[in-house]
Amino acid sequence: MTTLVSTPRARQRGSSLILVLILLTVMLLGSLALARITEVTTLAGGNAASGDAAMQASEVGVNTGFAAVQAMAADDNVIGGWYFPTMQAVDAAGIPTINWDSAPELTVGTFRVRYAVDRLCNLTPVTDVLRQCLVKQVLQTESNREGAERPDPPNSRQYRVTVRVIGSKGTQVWTQAMVTKGS
Repeated sequence: MTTLVSTPRARQRGSSLILVLILLTVMLLGSLALARITEVTTLAGGNAASGDAAMQASEVGVNTGFAAVQAMAADDNVIGGWYFPTMQAVDAAGIPTINWDSAPELTVGTFRVRYAVDRLCNLTPVTDVLRQCLVKQVLQTESNREGAERPDPPNSRQYRVTVRVIGSKGTQVWTQAMVTKGS
């Protein structure tokens, strides 16, 4: 017959409990970090979408500015705080230093869009529209007849349309486009 020999139980000191608590703390910190990363990713995605929407809204400003330039009868005078007949001074980012509060404002969805146009010409006043501040001249065939007057070449003038878009959270997007108007 076999006899069972009982050995005295080892004293439990709670080391398993401490180990489990440490592992739970590490898992909790890991899950908090994962939650924070998810939140940052969501915010970054929202910011990117807002920036894309603001860029689309700026296209409305560029198109409106270009249509206003096309509709101008003369381009030698400042018009309504949005048009300037000569190049305006710019800041370090290339944005004209004008009073943006006087520029026309459009509402595109939740965005406020303002535009300004300046003619890319440093000469003021322009005294000969066919010869000053031209962007492009197309060569013309000339007459070989003695004493024939040389024709004026077709010309076009170039303008810079600057658009400021302000989003619902106060973010700003700036867009610039060069447009050409032929005469």
